[in-house]
Amino acid sequence: MNLLVLNSGSSSVKCSIFASNQDSPHSLYEGEVSGIGSDHASFTFHPSDAKRPSSAVQAHDPAEAIAIVLDALSQSSIPRIDAVGYRVVHPGPRIRDHVRIDDHILQELDDAARFAPLHDPSATAIIRETRKRFADVPHFACFDTIFHQTMPEVAFTYAIPPVYREQGVHRYGAHGLSCESVVEQMRLTQIPVPRRLAIAHLGSGCSVTALLDGKSVDTTMGLTPTGGVVMGTRPGDLDPGLILYLLRQMDGDRGRASNSLEQLLNHCCGIAALSGLANDMRETRKAASNGDGDAGLAIAVFARSIRKTLGGFSWLMGGLDAIVFTGGIGEHDPHTRADILNHLQPLGIHLDATLNVAANSSSKEPIQRLSASESKVEILLVPAKEDWMIAIHLQRMLRA
Repeated sequence: MNLLVLNSGSSSVKCSIFASNQDSPHSLYEGEVSGIGSDHASFTFHPSDAKRPSSAVQAHDPAEAIAIVLDALSQSSIPRIDAVGYRVVHPGPRIRDHVRIDDHILQELDDAARFAPLHDPSATAIIRETRKRFADVPHFACFDTIFHQTMPEVAFTYAIPPVYREQGVHRYGAHGLSCESVVEQMRLTQIPVPRRLAIAHLGSGCSVTALLDGKSVDTTMGLTPTGGVVMGTRPGDLDPGLILYLLRQMDGDRGRASNSLEQLLNHCCGIAALSGLANDMRETRKAASNGDGDAGLAIAVFARSIRKTLGGFSWLMGGLDAIVFTGGIGEHDPHTRADILNHLQPLGIHLDATLNVAANSSSKEPIQRLSASESKVEILLVPAKEDWMIAIHLQRMLRA
C-alpha cells in the first residue's frame, strides 16, 4: 500500500508518500510548499533519493498550497494512493486517539481550532480539499497531543476552578509525534531507550518533554502550543497578570481585543520580538555575531528558558540519563545546543565541542552522540520524523 502523509504548519505544507511494509514505512517521494502567505512561496517535490531544487509558486493560503501539492500528486508517474494521513496539532477535549476522519470528526476538529489557532485551521482546510481529490480512500488524523496522555494527573492539571477543568482545560502538550518518532528510532536501531530522557524539539515552535521509560511524564506546552519555553514568534510561559495588562492596553471591544492579543502572542513575540528580525535563527545569530545586542539578548533568553527546563526536569526525575536535540534548530544549530548546555556541567552534562560541530542531520547514522567521554548524561541528535511516525500509525490503523 502507498500512504500519503500531509504535515501542515503555520506557513508550510509538507507531503510524503510512503510504501507500507512489515518493518517500517519506506519513503518514496517528498515535497513541501513553504512560505505560504508570503511573496516568496516555493515548492519542491521529488523522489526521496533524488533531491531537486524548489521553484517559485503563488500560495497565499493553505487552500492554494494544497492545490499545488495535489496537482503534483496527479502526475501519471506517481503511484496510486491507498490512504491519507494528516498531522493535526490539537484534537480538542473529546478525541482521545488517532482516528479515521468522517464528517463528525471533521466538525470536532473545527471546534478544536480554539486550542491551536496557529495550526488547526490550516490542517482542516487541507483535509477538506484532499478528501475531495481522494474521495475513495480512507483518511486519518494523527495528533501531536496523544503521546502526552501518559502524563500523570499532577502534571496535566491546572490550578483553576473545576468548571473549567470539566470543559477539558488542562495541559495537552504538543510535538508528540516528533517525540514518539525519537523513541521509535531508538527501538528500531536497537539502542536502549534511556530511562530518564529529555527531548528538546527546537524549531519555529519549541518544547521540551520529560520521558520515563519512553513515556511522556511532563512537557512544556500546555492547553495550547503557545506556552512553555521561548519560541520563534511565541513568548512561552507568561505571568497571567501580564495577559490582563495587555488586554487593558488594547483598544476596541472585548472580541477585537481578544483577537488582537491572540495575534500578538502567536505571531509577534518570542525571538523575533526580542531581536527585531525575521523568525530565522540563522539571521539572528549572524546579527549577534556582528554585535547586534538585541539579537544577542534574544538568543540568550531563548537558551536560558530551555536550560531552566532541562534543570527542572532533571530534578523532577532524579537526574537525566540522556538529552535529545531534534527539530530544525535542534538538528542544525550547534551553537544553540552549546548555549543551552552551558552551565549544566554540575548535572553531569558535558558536550563534546568537536562532535557537536561535526554533527550532521543528514548523516547516515540516524542517532548521533554529542556527549563528551566524561559526561554522565548522553547528549544525542535524532532527526524529527513526524511524517514517518504518521505513516506508522496509518499502517497500524489500517491493519486494525
